Amino acid sequence: MPTVLAHPTWTALADAHATRVDGLTAAHRQRAAAGRAHPVEDFLFTYYSLRPGQLRRWHPGAGVVLIGPPDLPALRERAGWRWHHRVEVDGMTGVTLDLDAYLADRGGARDHIVALLQATAGRPPRLGCFGLHEWAMVHAPGAEGRRHASWPLRLGQEGTDRVVRESRLRCTHFDAYRFFTATARPRNDRELTRATQVDTEQPGCLHATMDLYKWAYKLGPLVPSALTARCFALAREVRELDMRASPYDLTALGLAPVKIETTEGRAEYVRLQQDVTARGQQLRAALLDACTTPVVTAA
Repeated sequence: MPTVLAHPTWTALADAHATRVDGLTAAHRQRAAAGRAHPVEDFLFTYYSLRPGQLRRWHPGAGVVLIGPPDLPALRERAGWRWHHRVEVDGMTGVTLDLDAYLADRGGARDHIVALLQATAGRPPRLGCFGLHEWAMVHAPGAEGRRHASWPLRLGQEGTDRVVRESRLRCTHFDAYRFFTATARPRNDRELTRATQVDTEQPGCLHATMDLYKWAYKLGPLVPSALTARCFALAREVRELDMRASPYDLTALGLAPVKIETTEGRAEYVRLQQDVTARGQQLRAALLDACTTPVVTAA
């Protein structure tokens, strides 16, 4: 049977979620209001499409009925949300996710995301990429121009190009690979396409871990908002590591570089990569559980 949450309980959970998200997005919202860019955190709000206000909205996930007085404004509002409907539980009015309606509209997307998450979770992590995808995005830039052009390269253009030339590119993530410069793309150890993404994605990839946030919000409101917030928090941490290991000099932002052009830096990168990979696998399992566990909806 569904989990039933009384009005004081679920409103407290919704308020706590909003407070947590406000804390996670405060700096970004302040910068956005002032028109200031940030080469690290803006990625979480530009490449990923969910706005802070949308992340703030609380969903309990499938199989949860929120009950309260029939005239409660918050309950009436939720009853009008897409894929939600009213139900009666022990004589009380409630609102829950209409799983049948959701799957009728989003079942195909859910199935694709589940297949990708399952395939990724089942592979051993590859830890030998050393974050070189960011270097490949600025290798010998031609017409593409240089990403984050207002920030200097730690080793200059010639030194950056040399690191790419002397390294093996082992990128497995299509959405990073597609931003490689024309000169860097043939240097990767495999050609990546959107069509083969399920076949190549692996859990050691930093971008695959960040993308757990994308899959969480694309599966909303099937996925509990608390889990989406956890995915966002990890994506924010991983993005920082991603850029610390990049060729950019971001010391003005207080970000010490992970110097992957050195033996010591590569060892540091792998150690940090192992940590976020393990935590990403935990969230990946939680996402799979949230969107594949059979749910009995209220009659």
